[in-house]
Amino acid sequence: MKDGAAAGGRRLRFVVVACLLGLASFYVGTHVVTTRPAPPRHPLTGRQIAGIATDTNWLERVTREQEEAPEQALQLIGVQPGMVVADVGAGTGYMTTRLARLVGPTGKVYANDLQPGMLRIIQDKAGTEHLSNVQIVQGTETDTRLPDNAIDLALLVDVYHELWHPQNMLQSIRRSLKPNGELVLVEYRKEDPSIPIADTHRMSVADVRTEVEAEGFTFDRLVPGLPRQHIIVFRKRTGG
Repeated sequence: MKDGAAAGGRRLRFVVVACLLGLASFYVGTHVVTTRPAPPRHPLTGRQIAGIATDTNWLERVTREQEEAPEQALQLIGVQPGMVVADVGAGTGYMTTRLARLVGPTGKVYANDLQPGMLRIIQDKAGTEHLSNVQIVQGTETDTRLPDNAIDLALLVDVYHELWHPQNMLQSIRRSLKPNGELVLVEYRKEDPSIPIADTHRMSVADVRTEVEAEGFTFDRLVPGLPRQHIIVFRKRTGG
């Protein structure tokens, strides 16, 4: 009986220790997530940078087509068959698959994102839709990891305002663009207070130009026509 009691005591201690270790691991994991530093401000404009969107339901919301008119946006931007396009911060691939169909089999789309889960969603979508011209690229917070001098057009839809290191990212995008390649930002208009989007998730043309032109880009054009968003087009500045 004493041996049995001792064995039972050891088992109980083991269970208690295992539970405590589990709780400690849980605490450390949640502590790391919840204590991530607050988003910084942009050093040139003082703009408060937004948090990164991770909600797939929001990215795929049924009202998004009405609010953002994605097909019209790509038509206004001028995406053509045969182009090599980078969908930077592609999320769930909402624009990636549309881009892939537009550039066709002679073109290519690099779907870039930080989050492996998002990239898996894009890969599944491309497979389901038989889109063989989509290449997945996992970037970092400071580097898109796109190939140098390979991209005709880099597209950021509702993304630029979330970049925690926008200067590094713009420099990375610039390296990836072909000579005279285009950088296109699509952002909710900060100038219109009636648009029901949080202030940190909108951009003014003035702030965009101040931040982007400082990183080796030349402002090309502002394209009107979307319900709620700016289309702001830059070109890679040559000779510097």
